[in-house]
Amino acid sequence: MEEEVVEFPVLRDTSSFHFDWAIFGTNSFCAFALNLAVFLLVGKTSALTMNVAGVVKDWLLIGFSWSVIRDTVTPINLVGYGLAFLGVCYYNAVKLKALKAKEGQKKPPPEDEEAGKLLDERDGERVPGKTDS
Repeated sequence: MEEEVVEFPVLRDTSSFHFDWAIFGTNSFCAFALNLAVFLLVGKTSALTMNVAGVVKDWLLIGFSWSVIRDTVTPINLVGYGLAFLGVCYYNAVKLKALKAKEGQKKPPPEDEEAGKLLDERDGERVPGKTDS
């Protein structure tokens, strides 16, 4: 009996597996699109946002498996999901507070020069070179 150096000839002769280029191509495209989406998400936000999105994805998977597949959810699972939920709520509250603080620091530019002078006068500041009429 002849020994094979590699398993491919034996696998080819005995297996019912047939390589499908369409499935391989669509799977490759989906994997590339997922990596591109992750790259853009992390680029626009942060790695922490990606982790929070992963937690939300896990909730959706667990909800799907519980409601459709009728998988069991134990009390300890519910406590863990509750803690994850509180963590995401805290993260969103902190992020929203930081966003509001950042927007509060920005002063919108006046639409035109005269409007800017009127706003300054209204706020009690005197505009240099302008006299009261």
